[in-house]
Amino acid sequence: MKKVLSIAGSDPSGGAGIQADLKTMEAHEVYGMSVITALTAQNTMGVTGKLSVSAEFVREQLLAVYDDIVPDAVKIGMLPDAEVMSAVKDVLTGRGQKNIVLDPVLSSTSGTKLSSDEAMSFLKNKLFSACTLITPNIPEAERLTGCSITSKETMEEAAKMLGDEAGCSVLLKGGHMSFTPERSDDLLYHDSSFTWFSAKRLDNPNTHGTGCTLSSAIACNLAKGLDIKEAVKEAKDYLLRCIEKGLDLGKGRGPLEHRA
Repeated sequence: MKKVLSIAGSDPSGGAGIQADLKTMEAHEVYGMSVITALTAQNTMGVTGKLSVSAEFVREQLLAVYDDIVPDAVKIGMLPDAEVMSAVKDVLTGRGQKNIVLDPVLSSTSGTKLSSDEAMSFLKNKLFSACTLITPNIPEAERLTGCSITSKETMEEAAKMLGDEAGCSVLLKGGHMSFTPERSDDLLYHDSSFTWFSAKRLDNPNTHGTGCTLSSAIACNLAKGLDIKEAVKEAKDYLLRCIEKGLDLGKGRGPLEHRA
């Protein structure tokens, strides 16, 4: 059985973070593991509190995993500060980890800021280069590049900028494509070329945890031996099925049905 590790924050409502990652891994029939970087108080309406795990204890969790069950792929989500990021980078690079998918969680679906400016700088300048693929959405890509993304052309420019600077592949997610509100097209920048994954926007406001779910699904597919393009395609198809199920829980933006 393939093994996939999630390094992320905890969502007690079960829709995002570690909980969404493990549900996704179960659906992909891989063995899921988790290293928790932060506890949050959140639900479908938003985040009301955050408690970061120390870098030392994040490192201890990672070493406990790697000394026993070595992952075939890693998904990285919420990393609250530069010290935690440094600990994660040190262990993953020190153990020669391949198939690293990083979802740069800079804020929650409800708009709550989850990472400091110092952490964003470390993420961009030091951690991206250790990854196989990063999966920013449009607001995250704008914050990381300083560019305004208002078209497919500017999406390509931003993805290329991020990928060339970091030396990794980039999946720029189109869920926030205000310039084509009926579409939700994702852009992959890989090996200096662009691949578009087209999709109609589904009529379902319940999108809590979509970024976590997509990046985890990609990591599962990479662990199984798929190349990046196929891993992304299969993961996007899975995510669309999760949304199409139409699960409706909570008073805000509800979670997905991961058994898709």
